[in-house]
Amino acid sequence: MKELRSFMRIVLTLFLVVGLQALLVAQDHHTEEHSTTHGTTEADHHGSDHSEDGHHTCHFHADVHPTEYDATGTAYHHISDANVYSIGSFNFPLPCILYTKGHGWDIFSSSKFRFDFFGHGEGRYAYNQYVLDNGAVKRIEDPSFPTGEVALEGFLHKTETIDGEAKEVAYACHEGKHYKLIPQSTADAGLFGGGITTFYDFSLTKNVVSMLLITLLLSWAFFRIAKAYKLRDNMAPKGLQSFIEPIFVFVQDEVAKPFLGPKWEKFLPLLLALFFFILGLNLFGQIPFLGGSNVTGSLAVTAVLALITFVVVTINGNKNYWSHILWMPGVPPIIKILILTPVEILGMFIKPFTLMLRLFANITAGHIVVLSFVGLIFMFGKLGESTSGAITGAVVAVPLTMFILAIELLVAFIQAYVFILLTASYIGAATEEAHH
Repeated sequence: MKELRSFMRIVLTLFLVVGLQALLVAQDHHTEEHSTTHGTTEADHHGSDHSEDGHHTCHFHADVHPTEYDATGTAYHHISDANVYSIGSFNFPLPCILYTKGHGWDIFSSSKFRFDFFGHGEGRYAYNQYVLDNGAVKRIEDPSFPTGEVALEGFLHKTETIDGEAKEVAYACHEGKHYKLIPQSTADAGLFGGGITTFYDFSLTKNVVSMLLITLLLSWAFFRIAKAYKLRDNMAPKGLQSFIEPIFVFVQDEVAKPFLGPKWEKFLPLLLALFFFILGLNLFGQIPFLGGSNVTGSLAVTAVLALITFVVVTINGNKNYWSHILWMPGVPPIIKILILTPVEILGMFIKPFTLMLRLFANITAGHIVVLSFVGLIFMFGKLGESTSGAITGAVVAVPLTMFILAIELLVAFIQAYVFILLTASYIGAATEEAHH
């Protein structure tokens, strides 16, 4: 019955984690897009005419035949979040839940943008002044732009100097005019180039849907395992139960008990929920052609996971923990005030920050390396012009890709383990009683 209660607590913790992440991810996908609502001229606020030279021509990606392979753009496109769900190169619509100041809520399917089923996820139509640019919802800044479904001629991306800083600015093209686009608000306080704009995106994006799928799958598995423990009490485990139990025992004996001491039972469900959630997302992102979700490679997701650790540590910190941070006993007051206390307070925030970056960097790096090796086929083949080059690229890329995927499989387990190991060590340090 103890195992049954533990698995039920794991499931509840999973739903709490996903709920917090879905809220943040919905507002924080595509953080590489920059907010461009400041430093604009009057012409930028309204549809403006531009010369139709090579640098200012509107087009859709699907209508252009590139002369060379864009490895960087392809990699970022596949690891970024989107308002469409991709399986391979095929796109499927997702619900859009958008809020604009002074305009209110808009709830509709991203199919309203009439994006290509096969392609980059670009909408050929605007809907209620929203557009779908490279898979991400953006809003037309000009309030005079017509509402409803409006056919577009393409998109334009160029670099402009705004407030003394070079930024990429996107435009939607309609009836020969270019209408400036603004990205959704992001909760990064400008740290990664985002910020608060005029609209918020609470949509079910590709990453959110992936999290929900993994949560449902894990919940089904844990409910089934819990039922097996109830029906097969004092019997040897079998099936899925026999696969999960060694992991459960390993986390319990090698992580929870050594780091948490007598309080290990209180925090074990949290550690297990974090472990299986991170592991599930890591493994799901490695399944070829099934969405290619880079969920744990999203700063929004890893930030919520790190925030959960920070909150648990802060709430459960005892008198001994806080005394060592704020006023270390036995240390001269001047050293405490000027050096140790500021360093310890800074360390409280550095620990979750490193948790966030470690998981994000390792998973994202793996995805980029795999995409880079696959891109060798297109680079050597010159986008289909050279069959021999494509074959040579495949001979080089396939073994390297298989090797990296094997490494990534190992990294998926290691990063999930490292995250809960550090979480357990932080909680253990916060709850440890004073030694006399």
